[in-house]
Parts: sequence; C-alpha cells; structure tokens
Amino acid sequence: MNTSYLFGESRPIIPWRRMAWAWAVFWLLMLAAGIQESHWTGKVQFWRPLVNNGTAALAATVLIAVQIRRADRLNHPLNQPLQWVLRSLARMPLQMVAYITAIYAMRLGVYALAGSRYPHGPWVEVLAYDATSFVLFYTLFSGILFGLRSYGAWVDERLTAEKQANLARQAQLAQLTQQLQPHFLFNALNTVSSLIHKDPDAADVLLTRLATLLRAATDASQRPEQSLADELTLLRAYADIMVQRFADRVRISWEVDAAAQDCRVPTLGFQPLLENCFRHVVERRSALTHVAIRITHSESRLQIEIEDDGDLQRLPDKRGVGLGNLERRLQSLYGTQASLELRLRPGGGLIAGVSLPCAH
Repeated sequence: MNTSYLFGESRPIIPWRRMAWAWAVFWLLMLAAGIQESHWTGKVQFWRPLVNNGTAALAATVLIAVQIRRADRLNHPLNQPLQWVLRSLARMPLQMVAYITAIYAMRLGVYALAGSRYPHGPWVEVLAYDATSFVLFYTLFSGILFGLRSYGAWVDERLTAEKQANLARQAQLAQLTQQLQPHFLFNALNTVSSLIHKDPDAADVLLTRLATLLRAATDASQRPEQSLADELTLLRAYADIMVQRFADRVRISWEVDAAAQDCRVPTLGFQPLLENCFRHVVERRSALTHVAIRITHSESRLQIEIEDDGDLQRLPDKRGVGLGNLERRLQSLYGTQASLELRLRPGGGLIAGVSLPCAH
C-alpha cells in the first residue's frame, strides 16, 4: 500500500513495510493463542483457529486500509484533536456492523464448505463481545493513526521551514556577495586610474588583473566558495594592484602553509582584510608600512591573519562596509564555526584574523 495515504506526499516517517510486519506478528500471536486455547479444550484442530483468526485478520486489514485512505480527508483539523477524533469515529457504527457481518459470513461459509457447523454461544453474547472488542481496537487504532499523522505533519512543517531558511540563507549570501562588488570596484578603479597617465603599460597589466578580480566577484554569488589556492591567486592580483599604486609606501610578506591549499574558503573573502590595511593605514601615512599575510592550518581549521605595523593604538568602534559584509558572509556560510577578530598589534597596528573550518 502507498504510504502517502499515511503522510500525504512527503516521504513516510514510519515505513509501511515495518507496520505490515508488526501487523502480521500481531495476528500470528493471536493465532498461537487460539491454537493454545484449542489445545486446552482437548480438541486440537489447527484449522478452526486458523479460520477464526484469519477471517478477523482479513476483515480488520480491509477496514484499516479504508481508514488510512479516509484519513487524508481528516488532515485539516489535525491541530484540533477532539474534532479529528469525532470525525474519525463518525462512521464507526456502520463499520462495526460491516466488520462483524463480514467475519461471521466468512466463518459460516468456510465451516459449511468443510462440512462442519460453526460453534458459537448465544448470538447476543457473541455480538456484544465482538462489538466491545471492535470499539476498543478501533479507538486504539484511531489514536495511533492520529499520532502518526500529527508527527508526519510536524516533520513536514519542520522540513518546509528548514527549506525556507536555507533559501533565505542563500539569498542573503548572494546579496552580501553582490554588495562587495561596487565597494571593491570603486577602490580598485581608483588605483588603476592613478597609473594611466604615469605608466600606461603598468596600468594595462593591472587592468587585466582587475578584470580577473571582477570576473571572480561576478561569479561569487554562484560560487560562494573556492579553494585557498584559487583565492590566493585573486588576493595576490589585488595585492599587485595596490602595491603598484603605493610602491614606495608598502611591503607585503606572505607566509602560507602548503597543507592548507585545498581548504575551501569564501570567494574574495580575504580581499576585504587586505583592503582594510590599504584604506585605513597605507593611504593615510607616508611612512613605509609592512603588511604580513599569514595562513596556517591545524586540526582541520584554517587561520588567516593580515597584520600591519601602522599607528593604530585603539580598536575602531565599528567595522566598515567591507569587514561588516565579510563577517555576515562568514556567519551565513559557516554559522558559529567561523569568526572574524580584530586585535591590536604590540607597538601599534592592527591584526585582522579569520578562523574557519577547513573543508576540502
């Protein structure tokens, strides 16, 4: 039977096959009890308990199948248990009559074919016993079905909420990535424009590198992560552009752990850290600024630090556009597993560090 009748169109929470096995085991136990009862009477006839329990099992299985199919119509008031139960029990009298009539019709027919007479007590007592048993089992099954459907509906709502949250997260990530582009483009074009008249060849080379960076920025929303090796290619291109502009005022050193090359990192994720150095330190001072870029890998984590020896003696009260967007991107991609930290360098300057998991 299709499990969608139990749980709508979503994947079943409890596979129907397991329920069928439990149902079969239940009736095997009932058959064993019937055979044991027959043994106690001194008349061991396996076919009689088999017929009695077999007809009850067949009628009950058909009834349950009907109930499961009807249950789809009862989805609406799942949040109103009393109304759901009343609607579920509305047809119980009719189904009870059909069930009892069906089992005794089958039993009388099978016994007649076997040339035997179906033994039973007074019909009033027999029907009262079967009606009471039916009401108990029917109510129990309705409760189980309500529990299963309620749980299935809850899981469906949770999956829907998770899907919507994931879509919102992707939209937020795309928005943050797109916000990096105009900010980055403005600063990079200023750098290139300063070289056009002084050194056209250098400007041409830098424009080529800028095109590479812009292509990466455009693709960042479709490829929010890339390998550290690819990210360093972009970061070095940006560094070359900025060093060309401030040739006499900045020196950059690189310390990169070779074991970290395959780690996945945010596309253009480190560029805001280096841009922060140039915008707030190199551009504002005439003295030579040393910038150190350190990338280390240990225990499945990646640590990136960009340090400058500027004059900063107090941490800024708030973060700028680039660092603010980077922090939100890290949160969107990695949640609490990633962090962006700013701390003062002994003797003056700033160390901007990013810590994130190293996934390959």
